[in-house]
Amino acid sequence: MYSVDTIIQWYREHAADLRAAREQQRELLAQRDMHPKLDDIEAEISYLTVRALRPHTVIEIGSYHGWSTSWLLRALRDNGDGVLHTFDRVDHARRTLPEELTRTRWRFVRGDVRAAELPDDPGFVLVDARHTAGFARWYTACLLDRLKPGVAVAVHDIYHGRRPWPGSEGSVLLDWLRERRIAHLTASRHGDPDLHDHLAGVKRRLHLSAPVHSGRHDPMAFFSTVEGSKNGSPV
Repeated sequence: MYSVDTIIQWYREHAADLRAAREQQRELLAQRDMHPKLDDIEAEISYLTVRALRPHTVIEIGSYHGWSTSWLLRALRDNGDGVLHTFDRVDHARRTLPEELTRTRWRFVRGDVRAAELPDDPGFVLVDARHTAGFARWYTACLLDRLKPGVAVAVHDIYHGRRPWPGSEGSVLLDWLRERRIAHLTASRHGDPDLHDHLAGVKRRLHLSAPVHSGRHDPMAFFSTVEGSKNGSPV
């Protein structure tokens, strides 16, 4: 699912809507205390994934002040379908997100996601929560291993360097991917600087290069569960 050509195609197909979403995100950032955690390219790929795949159910683990949440909700709004289920220990996003985005498409559950009941059959899962090896062992075994084939997944804060530190969340995730022979992609300026620069060039040609916020690391890893489930019933 995730390839350089596919992502570039998504940028071109949805350029007009993405341009509008970027302007709306810029306005939201100016109006609200958002503390963005997703940088522009990784946020845009997340938005474009939802636009292209049109999932009815999206799961987000970790929202903080709702920056990633607002991007996902805009994608669902632009699709005209779908519900975002967000799980977090804190509920800052309830106070920062505009009602026009949350009114009909958002379900928020406060608390430890490990004790929560997750919705069935998600089409896209975004994980940006507790960045520890222990939590990574939980979500790989109890969430990712139970997803159906073809689910798109994004995990934040994996590539802050050329490769994750040994014993980190990132190393647990990459070991899990290698064991299942699942390819992944990152647009991190450290993890894959060539792809980062290539997408920056695509954005310039599409008049999408003005930054929405100042972050430029884009450490997220993207992959699809193309190899299928390993354990138990699908989530």
